[in-house]
Amino acid sequence: MKIYKALIGLGVAGALCSPLPAKAGDTTVKLSLSKAVSIARQNNYTVKAARSRVDQAEGRVVQTRQSFLPKVTLSETLLITNDPAAALVFKLQQQSLQNSDFEASRMTHPDVINDFNTSLQVMQPLFNADASTGKTMAVRAKKGQEFLAERTEEAIGLQVSKVFYGLILARKNIEAVEHSIETMQGYSSEAAKGYRAGLLTKSDKLSTDVRLAELQEQKLMLRDAVKNATDMLRVMLNLDSGVTVVPTGDLVVDGAVSDGEETTSLVNRSDLKAFETFAQVAGYQEEMIRQSRLPRLNAFLQTNLHSNNIFGGGASWALGLNMQWNIFDGDATAGRILEAKAQQREAMYSYEAAKSNSLAEVAQARRSLKTARERIDVASKSLEAAKVSLQYIGKQYKSGMAMTFELLMSEQAHSYAKLRLNQATYDYCVSRSELEYYRGN
Repeated sequence: MKIYKALIGLGVAGALCSPLPAKAGDTTVKLSLSKAVSIARQNNYTVKAARSRVDQAEGRVVQTRQSFLPKVTLSETLLITNDPAAALVFKLQQQSLQNSDFEASRMTHPDVINDFNTSLQVMQPLFNADASTGKTMAVRAKKGQEFLAERTEEAIGLQVSKVFYGLILARKNIEAVEHSIETMQGYSSEAAKGYRAGLLTKSDKLSTDVRLAELQEQKLMLRDAVKNATDMLRVMLNLDSGVTVVPTGDLVVDGAVSDGEETTSLVNRSDLKAFETFAQVAGYQEEMIRQSRLPRLNAFLQTNLHSNNIFGGGASWALGLNMQWNIFDGDATAGRILEAKAQQREAMYSYEAAKSNSLAEVAQARRSLKTARERIDVASKSLEAAKVSLQYIGKQYKSGMAMTFELLMSEQAHSYAKLRLNQATYDYCVSRSELEYYRGN
């Protein structure tokens, strides 16, 4: 029973998914691993969200142009009043002022006047010390988001690889279980003959039936796992619900893993590049705050058209310079500088921590890869031994020279050995993908 539980746990945990034949009206698509990863990088919603953050960063880069390009504002204002002072000014601006308007009675009790004011204002920044730094910071921040988007694609690729290898594993496990069922059905028939002939007890006959039922139950559980994980792969690839993915290829074991220590510099890790870039952005943030203490100089041009009817009357213009210098703001800028320094330190600490964790991840992946490779060798030898043992016990059982429990133990060991070899091969392929991911290859 312990062997049975271990076998079931190994099969269900390792068999992430394997597609079943598509129903009528469904579409079956055969995909290689590279093609599946390519589709996921194009269609996966998580990847699309990461790309959207790059677009947001590009929007912030465009916003920085306001510190260099002119700002043009057109406005139209209508005012109706009988205020004496306003009426006199509006007539003056409309160039409709007459001598009679200076009579005391008309000045103190003017008629209601309409004023349409069409105004065009152009503001051109001339000197803004922190604007250039702000643009550089926005450009670097966009680059950091590009690195994160690239890492998101790599992470999705790793997940797809795991599920894809799981599909292949599940198919191999189901084939192994079906072969065990076929073998056990033969022994169950032999047990039935022996029972009818009085050579075996009813307990022996029922033991073979129980083992056969266990294998059939295991197959059902593996088929459910296949369906669930097939759905997961379909979601990761963003395919329609009627599409069934059938993986092509096999679990391939390449050359032996070297015993040398990991010396990878991790220069290709896009997430580390992102951490480093955001640390630079934090430095630009402090510099920009310091530069905000310098004066700002802007030129402006304004034209006005006043009339009692729209688009008519008197026109005027004004051209000038405006300088603003925030000499003291109650230590608000000083506080922002302290905050920016702390943020820069935090970014650097996060970068260094990420580098340390990355080295540990690579080392762990290498150990897992090496162990999986050794497990494959051990499992292969174990499977060969279990196969020979089952063949020998099977012959002995048919001739009445082996007990039923010996046959069951031998068959369970053989079935378990096949699943162990499949699992070790799957773990090797996954560890290889993880090593590439953690190295940033």
